[in-house]
Amino acid sequence: MKALLLLVVILAGVWLWRSRQIPTIKKKPPATALHPLDMVRCTQCGMHIPGNEAVQGKKGPYCSQEHLKQLEP
Repeated sequence: MKALLLLVVILAGVWLWRSRQIPTIKKKPPATALHPLDMVRCTQCGMHIPGNEAVQGKKGPYCSQEHLKQLEP
């Protein structure tokens, strides 16, 4: 009986000790507002690609160097 009482006291002490600690929950940082990318349309095939990845030519943006070479020799 003494062992059971001792076990209950120890478990209660551990529970109290853990409940009083400051929670250390790792929170994700708030998602920052990402700026949407400007999408452009390839002059050759019509595929939409991000403006920063487009290859600029005289007639407009292209999705690759191959398409630029096909329309602008």
